[in-house]
Amino acid sequence: MLATLAAHSQAAPPAPTPTKSADTIVEFHDELGRVVRVRAEPQRIVSLAPSLTETVFALGLGARLMGVTDYCDYPPEARTRARVGGPINPNLEQIVSLHPDVVVATRSLNRAESVEALDRLGIPVYTTDPRTVEDVVASTRRLGEVLGAKSDGETLAAAMDRRLAELAHRLAGRAPKRVFFVVWLDPIISTGPQTFLADALRRAGAESVITSGQDWPQVNIEEVVRQNPDYLVFAGAHEDDPQATINSLIKRPGWSSLDAVRDGHFAVVSDALDRPAPRMLDAIEDLARQLHPEAFAAAPAPPSATPQRKSRL
Repeated sequence: MLATLAAHSQAAPPAPTPTKSADTIVEFHDELGRVVRVRAEPQRIVSLAPSLTETVFALGLGARLMGVTDYCDYPPEARTRARVGGPINPNLEQIVSLHPDVVVATRSLNRAESVEALDRLGIPVYTTDPRTVEDVVASTRRLGEVLGAKSDGETLAAAMDRRLAELAHRLAGRAPKRVFFVVWLDPIISTGPQTFLADALRRAGAESVITSGQDWPQVNIEEVVRQNPDYLVFAGAHEDDPQATINSLIKRPGWSSLDAVRDGHFAVVSDALDRPAPRMLDAIEDLARQLHPEAFAAAPAPPSATPQRKSRL
């Protein structure tokens, strides 16, 4: 199949006439240390992860985004882009047909085999690998430079840094709330201490009661009861009904004995909390307000760090 795709790629018509500096090839090291050679101002971008799709739009480059995965749903404009399949097994033929100048991928969601296959087809792939919230800020800044929007990347990253600093100031000296983050109920899955999500929780003034060395440990209800967290935290997409999940959970054996259930200590945030993209700041702040409302008393809500910038053509 790769031979067929390679022939397709070679026979493909050229991309639209680039801007005057786009013929220049710039060499970068991606976040896996791979050397990636990209046009100075890539005009055709394909994203292989929802977080990267969000970041491309936040950088004001939505007009250059030609293709996204089936799971890229934010901002709403992302739904109008060509679909290239799932992050695990993207449709290589569809990607080739979009004639991308660069494909952006992420280590945590995309397979190395997909990146290697695109490399063999002559399509540059820049891969990110953020492990912490701070890494996401740095990754946003670097991605802006790779995609020819260095100034916008610097501005966006600086805004994220300011919001994180303000949040840390508000929460300084406050004991973190002990939380159980519900990733899945059947079976019960939470997050380990070394994940990006665990760091996002810490930034919101929380700490997970789960100390497993696994990134996504499966636990039993007895362990949850033994830990007796202060809050149960849920993250869901906008079309989900978190309250229905909570109502279902309350009726399950064991859960009703938790102090958090008896006290109604449920925190619900958007799925942006576990997407390593600029919009995560909204969810982190939202969770911090729910867990530590006294830290935000009489204070106006800060502006979003991720307004959708006007697309740069």
